[in-house]
Amino acid sequence: MNDDLLGQAKKAIADFDVTVDAFLDRWRGDPRIDRLMYVASELGDFSLIWHLVSTARALAPDRRAEDAVRMSTIIGLESLLVNGVVKSFFGRHRPPWEQERPHKLRRPKTSSFPSGHASSAATFLGVMAQDDPLWPLYAAAAATVAASRVFVKIHHASDVVAGAALGAGLAVLARKLWPRSG
Repeated sequence: MNDDLLGQAKKAIADFDVTVDAFLDRWRGDPRIDRLMYVASELGDFSLIWHLVSTARALAPDRRAEDAVRMSTIIGLESLLVNGVVKSFFGRHRPPWEQERPHKLRRPKTSSFPSGHASSAATFLGVMAQDDPLWPLYAAAAATVAASRVFVKIHHASDVVAGAALGAGLAVLARKLWPRSG
């Protein structure tokens, strides 16, 4: 890729991030939206929400415990790959946050790129939603967790887009390598 094209791509990404951030600034400070986004961001830490949901679904009459084991294993491998390997290739700084946060939030020390929360959300959605009538709820939860990372300024919007794309790809791979039984 020549330097001019690379420069144009970097500028387009930076412009995208600034535009999304400016849009979210309109909503930051609303106590209800702040609470929702901070809670979603916290629930996404260590993929807690995805482990809880898959365990709850495994307890339903139409599921088996092996579904929860499968999902937790896939999410664990996704997290190891994204947070332990992929992020190590990038050194992107997290967005600046000058003002006091309305709620406590763990601030990761790893690279901002790509978003592990978005990756795990997309992986969960792509694997768990298969033949599940609750898929719209999973999609809403996944979108909320992913968007929360930009809202709370832990990630740039482009980090979330890249994380979601990576997670969607990992979900396809996971479904091929470890299909749901029965």
